[in-house]
Amino acid sequence: MNSRTVPTAVTAFAVVAAVAAAAVPAAAAPTGTGTPRFLEPAELPPHPSSAWYAGQVTGGQPDPLPVCVGEALPSIASHRRYRTEYDTGALQVTVVERSTRRAENLAALLREDLDGCARKLMERYPDITAAQRYHGRLNVEEGAHVYGLHTRSAWGASDINLLSVGRDGATVTVVLWGQMGTFEHARVADFRTTTTTAVDKLY
Repeated sequence: MNSRTVPTAVTAFAVVAAVAAAAVPAAAAPTGTGTPRFLEPAELPPHPSSAWYAGQVTGGQPDPLPVCVGEALPSIASHRRYRTEYDTGALQVTVVERSTRRAENLAALLREDLDGCARKLMERYPDITAAQRYHGRLNVEEGAHVYGLHTRSAWGASDINLLSVGRDGATVTVVLWGQMGTFEHARVADFRTTTTTAVDKLY
């Protein structure tokens, strides 16, 4: 992990801080009726110089929490981290709610948090400059929405992140991808495909 990245809470969102924690063998995602499936490494945006590696599917909130969406994630969440051999990482968090209405409310809350993400980051971290873009809605199951976030620190670190929120019935999933770079380096088309796959695989 590169020490030039932004503060701990922000790098958790940028996923780069989570990459080191994912250095465990790939584990099969849980399967079976009523159990959501997680992305496999090959379903993430291709990296030009490395394969993707997956950690185990783990119950509970990710630690550290991803900034902007982390505070809204309930304890019933499950998550899986992914890494490459370089400064690129990813995270998927899935929540199976007790009802469709609760899932609708959670997805709406996560989208609201993402809509104001850049502003909140700059208010919380005065030495961070942040900008975001909305990359549109995906027509998969009950829908998914894709966002981009670029952060730059006062000491020069620059990170680009892509995030999505999608829902299938009573299940909500959040996918995050991040690496050092700017909007120019964002793998938007590939990430939209990844998000579609993630929501399709929920059940």
